[in-house]
Amino acid sequence: METMILFAPLLGALIAGFGWRLIGDRGAMWVSTGLLFLSCIFSWIVFLTFDGTTETISILRWIESGSLSTDWAIRLDRLTAIMLIVITTVSALVHLYSFGYMAHDENFRENESYRPRFFAYLSFFTFAMLMLVTADNLVQMFFGWEGVGLASYLLIGFYYRKPSANAAAIKAFVVNRVGDFGFALGIFAIFFLTDSINFDDIFAAAPELAETQLTFLWTSWNAAELVAFLLFIGAMGKSAQLFLHTWLPDAMEGPTPVSALIHAATMVTAGVFLVCRMSPIMEFAPNAMTFVTFLGAATAFFAATVGLVQNDIKRVIAYSTCSQLGYMFVAAGVGVYSVAMFHLFTHAFFKAMLFLGAGSVIHGMHHEQDMRNYGGLRKKLPYTFYAMLIGTLAITGVGIPLTGWIGFAGFASKDAVIESAYAGTAGGFAFWSLVIAALFTSFYSWRLMFLTFWGSPRGDKHTHDHAHESPMTMLVPLGVLALGAVFAGAIWYSSFFGKTNEVVKFFGGTYGEPTQELVEQVAERSPKASELHYVMESAPGEAAIYIRPENTILHEAHYVPTWVKLSPFVAMVIGFVVAVWFYILNPAMPGRLAENQRPLYLFLLNKWYFDEIYDAIFVQPAKALGRLLWRRGDGDVIDGSINGVAMGIIPFFTRLAGRAQSGYIFTYAFTMVIGIVVLITWMTLAGGAN
Repeated sequence: METMILFAPLLGALIAGFGWRLIGDRGAMWVSTGLLFLSCIFSWIVFLTFDGTTETISILRWIESGSLSTDWAIRLDRLTAIMLIVITTVSALVHLYSFGYMAHDENFRENESYRPRFFAYLSFFTFAMLMLVTADNLVQMFFGWEGVGLASYLLIGFYYRKPSANAAAIKAFVVNRVGDFGFALGIFAIFFLTDSINFDDIFAAAPELAETQLTFLWTSWNAAELVAFLLFIGAMGKSAQLFLHTWLPDAMEGPTPVSALIHAATMVTAGVFLVCRMSPIMEFAPNAMTFVTFLGAATAFFAATVGLVQNDIKRVIAYSTCSQLGYMFVAAGVGVYSVAMFHLFTHAFFKAMLFLGAGSVIHGMHHEQDMRNYGGLRKKLPYTFYAMLIGTLAITGVGIPLTGWIGFAGFASKDAVIESAYAGTAGGFAFWSLVIAALFTSFYSWRLMFLTFWGSPRGDKHTHDHAHESPMTMLVPLGVLALGAVFAGAIWYSSFFGKTNEVVKFFGGTYGEPTQELVEQVAERSPKASELHYVMESAPGEAAIYIRPENTILHEAHYVPTWVKLSPFVAMVIGFVVAVWFYILNPAMPGRLAENQRPLYLFLLNKWYFDEIYDAIFVQPAKALGRLLWRRGDGDVIDGSINGVAMGIIPFFTRLAGRAQSGYIFTYAFTMVIGIVVLITWMTLAGGAN
């Protein structure tokens, strides 16, 4: 069953990509989609029946080189099972959704291979992501990591006739290579230190790495800290964290189903998965994890500020994704990996629904994406409206405060992240950044809803008059995702954010009562230290995620002050009230505020000028160097000097050799005689004839 989960999408990609001429384009679509649903069904069976025992399923012998020996194998644990259902569920629904969304694409009418090629790319992307999350070793994970990068390049640039789509695809590919280089260095360092790339060996060596010093860049580093930092650099690229985030909004150039697949549950969550998978090393790298926490909080705040003023409906949701990924990294950074996975899990449902809902609006509005040209679409697109309303309630965290789990999916997981951030950083920068980001999230989410579905129609009247609801192939996925957006948080709240022993048991670890010594160590930090249940593993890695006995953040997060528990709810309400005031009660206010605060508005609208800064620092100097090498190196040196000399010498010897080929026998005989005379003379003078 596990093997079918992995290879069904690959089979669908091969059939759709190479066999569509035999079965037709619609046949290719049905086959690839059917195989994805098969993989999805098996994934849910694995998740619901998994007993917490880590299992390794070998597929084939892969690498044998010196001391490096590894299989291509599936590592099945709770972490893998969670990612399987997230990836295959969203991907299967995106495949089905694409039937309706891409049916009227004008490119399909011009080129019959468009349809099967698109579905082949979707299936290949899914296979690469499954390769990543089922990996039993770092090289296999890196194979899937790079496969996802390739597939995202193909999907983002799918409309290859659009210069902006090509530029976005190249940008995503190049920016991710920066992060991938850090990931590769991390893999090299781990192999150098442990002589293995297999997870079990690496995890067992984690305590030893914490005691090892490694020389890198002419400086001595703690091995665990350096490895954790390098691995996180890779995670930064894939998960679009601050400084390596610039590719994410531009990736909206791809078709909307691609946006849902990449930004909701798959590619962008790969970095979060990597940090959680490598938790046995991360637990021994406190400084690196402090950096993860800080950067995650900064990303959540930055992306939320930019989302306040964006006008493209897909870009608003894209920056929302960037912000929510920051939440996940904060949870992982403070050592509560289960909460990071909890938010990843719930986020997949409501964010995929928001993207697909946005696609339904774009489809109904004849590919108009500017929210300033929407308005009053509730009656035109009723099912889409209710789906996006559920998604908005989920992402803003609507629920009953102080209950923890009675509310929409985002309420449970986001509050868990914020409470963990307070417990892990003593209410510092990370906590306040996330609370402010929650306020901004509520504002721009409701801004999107009000501009799109409330008020009077704006923009082209003909487009509004002919706006229409999407077909059932697009609405059914929205309905399925709505269930997850409503119930996922409540159903699995205790499994991800319950008592420590419940969470550890869910993820497959061993647990037991703490020793008196450990209780005394945390008594000052935890108000109920006597109730603690710690992970008491004989070696790191026995569980899907590893928590050191000293890591009590998961427990302490349940006992934060009441005002901390209420802060996300208050932030959500403030954001909602301000959005109502701006876009329902006083619609002229946003324009006046933008005019009065013009520099700040342009600063946010231009995304803190990161693209302009990178263009000045990296792009333009690289182009200048390229022009220098082209004009001076290739033009002046090679063409002007080397080629000039060659153009004079080579023709001379060519003409000389041509004259020697006269075609007369006596000429060749005379040449042979001269050659013999020269040879005898040289041997005589050199003494060779003695």
